[in-house]
Amino acid sequence: MAFNAKKIFPIDTKPRQAIGVDLPFSAPAVFRSTFLTKDAIRNNLINFFLTNPGERYLNPTFGGGIRAFIFEQIANDNLDFLKEDISSKINQYFPSIRVGSLEVLSNPDRNEITVKFTYDVVDTGITDEVEIAFT
Repeated sequence: MAFNAKKIFPIDTKPRQAIGVDLPFSAPAVFRSTFLTKDAIRNNLINFFLTNPGERYLNPTFGGGIRAFIFEQIANDNLDFLKEDISSKINQYFPSIRVGSLEVLSNPDRNEITVKFTYDVVDTGITDEVEIAFT
């Protein structure tokens, strides 16, 4: 019996098989592809939080909706609510992801919110971090 066995996604063992689209979209005329599950998960998280609920066709509840907080007064209780909201949405839409640390940093003078969090994917050994600035 194997202890602490890690799942390896079979697609990661095929070096020339793309599994997603890389962010940001900066390649001329074509999209750059991602070839590792770690990169695809990271891009999926970024895409989720940059999408507002109602923007995704046939999936109106999909999206982080963080941009709505930019027009709110930046205060500690708002930032605490935003942390709870981010955690609950990750648990709902990405059940295999466990958030390690979560920070919501604010710059009231520039009306900017920065969300930083580290995460790991259950039973895979994949760990990464995401930082998104909303201005």
